[in-house]
Amino acid sequence: MANPDRRFLLGIVLAGLLVQPAAAELPAAVPFGVLEINTEAGARLAQAEWRYADAELRQIQFPTADAKGQPTGPPAKTWDLVPRAGARDYDDSAWQRLRPDSLAERRGGGRVSFNWYRVRITIPESVPSADATNQGLAPTRGSTVVLETSLDDYAEVWVDGELPRATGQNGGSVVAGWNATNQLVIGRDVQPGQQIQLAIFGINGPISDAPPNYIWMRTARLRFMPGESGPIAVPPQEVNVAVERLDPALDGIVPPNTKLFKLAEGFAFIEGPVWVTDDSPEGGHLLFSDPNRNRIYAWSESRGLSVFRDQSGYAGADIAEYGQPGSNGLTLDAQGRLTIDEHGNRRVTRLEADGRLTVLADHFDGHRLNSPNDLVYRSDGALYFTDPPFGLPQFDADPRKELPWSGVFRVANGQVELVAKDLKGPNGIAFSPGEQYLYVSNWDPERKVVMRYPVHGNGTLGVGHVFFDMGGAPGAEALDGLKVDTLGNLYVSGPGGLWILSAEGRHLGTIKAPRLAANFAWGGPDGRTLYLAARSTLYRLPLLVAGIRPQATAIRAAN
Repeated sequence: MANPDRRFLLGIVLAGLLVQPAAAELPAAVPFGVLEINTEAGARLAQAEWRYADAELRQIQFPTADAKGQPTGPPAKTWDLVPRAGARDYDDSAWQRLRPDSLAERRGGGRVSFNWYRVRITIPESVPSADATNQGLAPTRGSTVVLETSLDDYAEVWVDGELPRATGQNGGSVVAGWNATNQLVIGRDVQPGQQIQLAIFGINGPISDAPPNYIWMRTARLRFMPGESGPIAVPPQEVNVAVERLDPALDGIVPPNTKLFKLAEGFAFIEGPVWVTDDSPEGGHLLFSDPNRNRIYAWSESRGLSVFRDQSGYAGADIAEYGQPGSNGLTLDAQGRLTIDEHGNRRVTRLEADGRLTVLADHFDGHRLNSPNDLVYRSDGALYFTDPPFGLPQFDADPRKELPWSGVFRVANGQVELVAKDLKGPNGIAFSPGEQYLYVSNWDPERKVVMRYPVHGNGTLGVGHVFFDMGGAPGAEALDGLKVDTLGNLYVSGPGGLWILSAEGRHLGTIKAPRLAANFAWGGPDGRTLYLAARSTLYRLPLLVAGIRPQATAIRAAN
């Protein structure tokens, strides 16, 4: 891909509403409200029920380090912790219930010992004012919430299943020092009714000089601060990731010491990312949609986060009725022009160099489309896109819906053609290497399948067959985004995580990030980094293979 038009880069940096990277330190503001969740009254207001379990070390077999320091050598004895209870959806229903005012009681076995405290809080409408002269209540909407805690002796704090850790970190998710009072942001721009899951791992120490005492919680307090609305970029920081390895072939795709990095957070629900090559130090930037907030964002490591396009999918007077009025899938054509699936406007558009929008598809056979979701270009310039009803306020039952089915469409020579209509919720879409097949994932809780359609020379599709069925997998999630690498492996958002399937249809393994990714994009200078649009959070995952990316020869899109 050639160097981009300078106007495009300037458009992102200057025309966008710049969102500054998050500072490493906590907000400097004085709290306007405080809620003690280690008291009966405070826990009741936050609907917080504390659960407790001891943890212990168990001996396991684990690979030794190879010549490169990676865990691929012969197995040896080591230790692992059980239970691993940091995940948001971990089932703690059988754990001991604790009275909030009993958190200071000594627990654990003494000496070298470990334990877990878990609590799910619900943000109340208001909390007790922190102003000593005002004994009333303070509204919580839009605030930043900080957990203040202190454990004897120290702890690690998971928030909604995530444990971020940055090099040189002192405090935050990993408590600093013995019995230190620790503060950690657990929510930004919070809304009443929002739930936040906390898991606090307690450790008795020092471990090298095991003390004759126990673990107990000194402080558990929520501090409500004034906060800015909207998402923020964070310094790239490693977060927890689990890899379920089911086939040896996965070792050639996912590194043995897998790393996942958080890049930005605080979105409503992000989707449809695409990597755009440019002449920045990192070789490009990412564009992605937040359909709930009706925006397209731009992110790069050197420039941070900015709003690339507002009202990215809808500007109608009835926008309040829509859950996801904004854009969804994004891609680039061969000339580097951004192509956009617009949910609320129910169309596919192309952003020209001068900022105008060209409508590529909005009707079929005289009827309006449902809500275009994902899209991909074929090498001959034809555009293929999926059209489920998920952008409509009432989905299939919406009275605005004009097509009696959900289709997969092709746009070629200015004509919109139906190429498949056998799925209730066609969603992710991607070509195989060589474009012999078109893959489509189905967002349907009753039929969790990936379909494979043979592609004829004229661009039409043959009869589709079920390539992979995830119907027996645990988890309520249906199938969402889909991408393919240069070896023909598929990457599918499915129940419980990111499924990796071989070109022959074998389930090689699943990558489980703290938040389920709805869609992904290949990026980085060599195309071996997978960017995950995961609900409220943007992650990146370095891999060992390159992915199939839009083959743009120039970048001329503009805001």
